[in-house]
Amino acid sequence: MLKARPVTLLKQSAISLTLVAATITSVQASGSLSIESWRSDDANIWSDVILPAFNQSHPDIKVHFAPTPPAEYNSALQAKLQAGTAGDLITCRPFDTSLSLYQNGHLENLAGLDGLNEFSDVSKSAWVTDDGKEQFCLPLASVIHGFIYNKAIFKELNLKVPATQDEFYKVLDTIKSESRYIPLSMGTADQWEAATMGFQNVGPNFWKGEDGRKALITGEGKLTDKAYLETWQELAKWKDYLGRGYQAQKYSDSQNLFTLERAAIYPAGSWDIQTFNDQAEFEFGAFPPPVPKAGDACYISDHTDIGIGINANSDNKEAAKALLSWMASAEFANLFANAVPGFFPLSNHKVTINDPVAQEFVSWRDQCNSTIRNSYQILSRGTPNLENALWNVSAQVLNGTMSPEAAAKKAQDGLQAWYAPQQ
Repeated sequence: MLKARPVTLLKQSAISLTLVAATITSVQASGSLSIESWRSDDANIWSDVILPAFNQSHPDIKVHFAPTPPAEYNSALQAKLQAGTAGDLITCRPFDTSLSLYQNGHLENLAGLDGLNEFSDVSKSAWVTDDGKEQFCLPLASVIHGFIYNKAIFKELNLKVPATQDEFYKVLDTIKSESRYIPLSMGTADQWEAATMGFQNVGPNFWKGEDGRKALITGEGKLTDKAYLETWQELAKWKDYLGRGYQAQKYSDSQNLFTLERAAIYPAGSWDIQTFNDQAEFEFGAFPPPVPKAGDACYISDHTDIGIGINANSDNKEAAKALLSWMASAEFANLFANAVPGFFPLSNHKVTINDPVAQEFVSWRDQCNSTIRNSYQILSRGTPNLENALWNVSAQVLNGTMSPEAAAKKAQDGLQAWYAPQQ
């Protein structure tokens, strides 16, 4: 009896260990996940469309999409990470903001993640370390810059979509002189639109996209170069076509002026498509930034905008990896592209986009050279931050309180104050 008892205990221990292992496996294959994001506009789409599709193949993983208003996201996320209360998955801004999170230990290294091979190096570049060796966010989507216009107003005034800058200003002059409509719906109160939908929208046609952007990083190009001066000169012309009191006009005001059919053209990001689909009661279209003159190569800002990573302190990493791997699939790419029109998946999967305006935006990739916003990679790591500097000087140029030459000098002085290749 005494000799038999240890054997029984060993068997019981073996059974217990088997049950524990099974329990662990079950926990790893399931879980409850929370996603941090700034895309509060997409909350219903995630809860009603995207996550139910994921649960078709992963019924044991429950996911909660928990967005924060865009302007508050960065600071709120930092506070949650410091307090240990952040969600399991972190929606990633491109380049330096997320790189800093990774370097501070807040994001998991995604080495070996199933599906990561479905993305090109260019798509992944916004969420890798400077040496290109460590991937910390899965690429989700890019956004494209251009102009959205009211088709009925264009028909009423017998206007054609402009392809060159001369044509663009003739259209604006006609709208201003022959109608009650505001030619361009944009304000400067929030500042960021002046840089994002102004400077970064039309600028790539002047600085030749990636060539100019990379030249700033190497120090071969300066923000006082002709290309940047011409970009701010272009913005300075816009002030004559903006609405009354545009200096106090916020982003939401600009959207409202367009959806209420008080403005004919809206300097846009493709992310605005969804808002106008919901609110506008008229047909609208889009055109790319007009080139300086006929025959010039065109460039578009096709900006790697959204990635998603795993909170390094998550207790549900296996479930989080399962969700990310599904996000690398063709199923997700097609679902996301059509559920959130204007956000274009970055995977290599062929996607069919049903929304006509989103399809118009993405078709420019076949006609034009793509680039990203020139302040996002490396150049906003120091103080003064180049991205914020561009907001400020671009808004002042539009307000008429700063000349293009002064804007170029201020931006360049700020960059070379801390960035060695520019010194």
